Amino acid sequence: MEKVLTNKKNGLAMMLFFILVLVLSIVGFVGGITMTETAEGALGVVLILLSIAGFFLSCICFAGLKVLKPQEALVLTLFGEYYGTLKGEGFYFVNPLCAAVNPAAHTSLKQSGDVSTSEKMLAVETGNRMSLKIMTLSNNKQKINDCLGNPVEIGIAVMWRVVDTAKAAFNVDNYKEFLSLQCDSALRNIVRIYPYDVAPNVDTTGDGLADDGSLRGSSDIVANRIKEEIQSRVQEAGLEIVDARITYLAYAPEIAAAMLQRQQAAAVVDARKLIVDGAVGMVEMALERLSEKNTVELDEERKAAMVSNLLVVLCGNKEAQPIVNSGSLY
Repeated sequence: MEKVLTNKKNGLAMMLFFILVLVLSIVGFVGGITMTETAEGALGVVLILLSIAGFFLSCICFAGLKVLKPQEALVLTLFGEYYGTLKGEGFYFVNPLCAAVNPAAHTSLKQSGDVSTSEKMLAVETGNRMSLKIMTLSNNKQKINDCLGNPVEIGIAVMWRVVDTAKAAFNVDNYKEFLSLQCDSALRNIVRIYPYDVAPNVDTTGDGLADDGSLRGSSDIVANRIKEEIQSRVQEAGLEIVDARITYLAYAPEIAAAMLQRQQAAAVVDARKLIVDGAVGMVEMALERLSEKNTVELDEERKAAMVSNLLVVLCGNKEAQPIVNSGSLY
């Protein structure tokens, strides 16, 4: 359980006090050397010893001064036990024997807020501070089979932050690597429930009824489920998942061409169906108008020929070539 140290924001006063002790130690040391040359030599020796002790204790106590910037935290341990956490900007003084702990200080996942190689020395000097800012983890694209067994490639971006520094430092070995692994696992568990595109007789909600859920058409719903899945897994690590979004979605290269042909074929069928429906309606309207106005008397054979000609003209891929018939149909 996180324990925030709120009564340690007295770094400036303690620094001035230690500087004063250092000055007095130097003055006392010089005075003690002078006194050893007089009749008060024993008192001078005592003053020298006290000055040396004060000087070294002051130097040691300077290690207890900690400076934090906004949205930073410092997890402290004392002799192996959790001492407390410093949160928020300020100048603090804590027990100089405390050690700062951040197991993920030098872990780089190619995400915002990571420590680069050139900055590792600076990270050591600043005391393994833990960032409380919202960071973005962009996981690499993964190849996962959807609910129909089709391999798809998908990538996500997860916005997250540390909310419990004690859990992040002590409950898991490395909270950044832990988060990355849980993102991969949660992504696989959710993606395998959905088809890439809308498919018949597929239940994506678990209610036993087929629905229209898909990775391509229900990206917001899928992203929210991924977010909830990750949050349930990283709760014990003291992390909060702010948001999750799908950044890349496509069929795997080995089936992309076939799936593109399938989509094109489906589009052609749908277009043809629409054309035929429209053509049949136009033919029906033409026959009704001719019958209403008695423009021409058509028997069943001539009606069939007229319907055939109109459908060929309206449904053909190319423009019709008119043919003038100057004779009789018989």
